[in-house]
Amino acid sequence: MGEEAQSSLDSIWESKDPIFADKELLDIEHIPDEDRIIGREDEISDLANGIHPAIRGGKPRNTLIYGKTGTGKSLVAKHVTRSAEAFAQEQGTRLQRAYIDCTQATTETQVVIKLARAFNDPDETDISVPLSGLSTNAYYDRLWRVLDARHDVVIIILDEVDKLQENNVLMQLSRAGEAGKLDTCKVGILAISNKISFKDSLDERVLSSLQEREFIFPPYDANQLREIMRHRKDAFHEGVLTDDAIPLAAAFAAQEHGDARKALDILRNAGELAKDDGDDLVREEHVRNAREKADVDRFSKLLQDQPTQSKAAVYALSLIADAKNDEEFATREIYERYEQLTERLDIDALSQRRLADRLNEQAFLDILGVTDRVGRGRGKGMTNFYYLLEDPGVVQTAIESDQRFSESE
Repeated sequence: MGEEAQSSLDSIWESKDPIFADKELLDIEHIPDEDRIIGREDEISDLANGIHPAIRGGKPRNTLIYGKTGTGKSLVAKHVTRSAEAFAQEQGTRLQRAYIDCTQATTETQVVIKLARAFNDPDETDISVPLSGLSTNAYYDRLWRVLDARHDVVIIILDEVDKLQENNVLMQLSRAGEAGKLDTCKVGILAISNKISFKDSLDERVLSSLQEREFIFPPYDANQLREIMRHRKDAFHEGVLTDDAIPLAAAFAAQEHGDARKALDILRNAGELAKDDGDDLVREEHVRNAREKADVDRFSKLLQDQPTQSKAAVYALSLIADAKNDEEFATREIYERYEQLTERLDIDALSQRRLADRLNEQAFLDILGVTDRVGRGRGKGMTNFYYLLEDPGVVQTAIESDQRFSESE
């Protein structure tokens, strides 16, 4: 590397960020101090009361937590269980918590492996938990042995639990003590879902165990969103945010069902756009542009692990929605546009039935919406109609980040 290039790099490494003072405060995964958690005092207290017995080795109450995206469900669950874990240690109780994102661990075996590895210390237990190679029952056996060997109580957070492909893991975890799988360790489950209808899919025995308590987190209003961002504005250097930045970001997020995650994404993206522009202030135009970027980023994250055929199905729907005034479209109409798209993409077209399966998968993942209507033709059976949950332009921009789609236009 030449001296000039090295000097340029050195100047970058040595420079200070002109916009952000502590960018981590705007990360939705960041667990802030309690005084930064706004509008969830009752939920914190209620959840802590359910967990309270665990502090001294008792069984925590299983809880179902519902609420739309960005209403603080995961934040409160992580905050309360982290506090409980620390306080329990002071009391001499061996309490540990584990967090499972069920959008990443979707099968029973994946969940059990993650739990066993999270709770295990092989140097202490002499129990190995390989990433593959064992039956599900064998992984359960190692999990139970680990829990009895190392812990008095464990609290398991299953976030977006509705994304699990099957609910047997809930049965096993909620009834481990009763079934004689565990001798001493007690298990508490916090199951979090964006869908209140999730409980309808549960076995009655699981439901009776998990529904000892049930909380619904309401959306944040614009005032609460402003307070959430005001309590994190020290993520920016003093004086960087103009007076209208936070109110505008809060207003945008309030329109999206009071989504605090969206509010923080907008504010962080606005700061990044200001920095890219070489501006020393985060202005209204940065916030407006950041709103669209946040939509695209969120949708891109939803789609990032989806196969090309699934993206093609969603893309075809976006193209139809962009061209027509209707909001919902039948599988047959989407299929016609999909077939044209596959020719441009140079991929094999699925059958209409298999395309419908892909569309239903995307609806299950909250990438699309779906409604049932009584058919108007012969037979008058039920027909699925699909609709976008985002603006067509946002969907297309997100999918076109995949080079195959951008080159097909």
